Amino acid sequence: MKESSRYVKIVEWSEEDQCYVGSSPGLIYGGCHGDNEWYVFDELCRIVEEAIELHKVRRRSFVA
Repeated sequence: MKESSRYVKIVEWSEEDQCYVGSSPGLIYGGCHGDNEWYVFDELCRIVEEAIELHKVRRRSFVA
C-alpha cells in the first residue's frame, strides 16, 4: 500500500468558485481545483505524494 493511501483526499464542489476543489486535511488544504472532479482527484493524489516526499526530504514529522 502506498503511504499516500493513508491520507484522506476530498474533492468537493465549491458554489463560490464554481469548480471542484481538492484537499487533504492535515496535509494540504485547497491543493487543486478544476471543472472535472476526476481530474482534480488525480491531481490531488499527485500533490499528496509530492507533499509526503517533501516532508521526508526536510525530515519533518507529520501525523498520518
